[in-house]
Amino acid sequence: MIDTAEMYADGAAEELVGEAIDGRREGVFLVSKVLPQHATARGTIAACEASLARLRTDVVDLYLLHWRGPVPLAETLEAFVELVEAGRIRHWGVSNLDVEDMAELVELPGGEAVQTDQVLYNLNRRGTELDLLPWCRERGIPIMAYSPLELGRLAHEPALTGIATSHGATPAQAALAWVLAQEGVVAIPRSHDPRHVREDREALDLRLAPDELADLDRAFPPPPEPVPLEMH
Repeated sequence: MIDTAEMYADGAAEELVGEAIDGRREGVFLVSKVLPQHATARGTIAACEASLARLRTDVVDLYLLHWRGPVPLAETLEAFVELVEAGRIRHWGVSNLDVEDMAELVELPGGEAVQTDQVLYNLNRRGTELDLLPWCRERGIPIMAYSPLELGRLAHEPALTGIATSHGATPAQAALAWVLAQEGVVAIPRSHDPRHVREDREALDLRLAPDELADLDRAFPPPPEPVPLEMH
């Protein structure tokens, strides 16, 4: 799975991804995003076509609204439906939408087809557990956790070191394993180093014990009450 967006490096990231997957597109689940200022009915389609050209592909597997802007969700959804029908995207979802926005979205015609909400979620950013995460779980909508290592800072947290050592793992792997242990959550760590990509992959095999999860709850407690959705 490769996650990108038209915003990243003003499209240059999509161009790089297109180069990287050339000749092996079928082995990749491809995710990209439309900026909120482009998310009108016509603008979304134009943005998607531009992304497809940069990615050198005919279809994106999952296309997301990057965050909510001034365009009504119904208008963006209209474009998503049209793109699915045209075979230009296989699925659609959203990013950085809080529970009120999600509730509005699923009430729109076709809104129940939303596949994910991609949000900032890690041991240091647990506000979603109080409202958004349980709301999505009830409806079978997975959370896609971006920045699961808090931009690498969790790799240096002492609270993770002992747990990681007991498993012969790294603190980063322990932090990822915690995210993956949460029901209905997937993680998309970012890395520029192939060694770190392999390290991230190995976190899938790390299973934290209940007492270790409890220790991490004490070390990184969620906020006592709901907070606005955080973003990077």
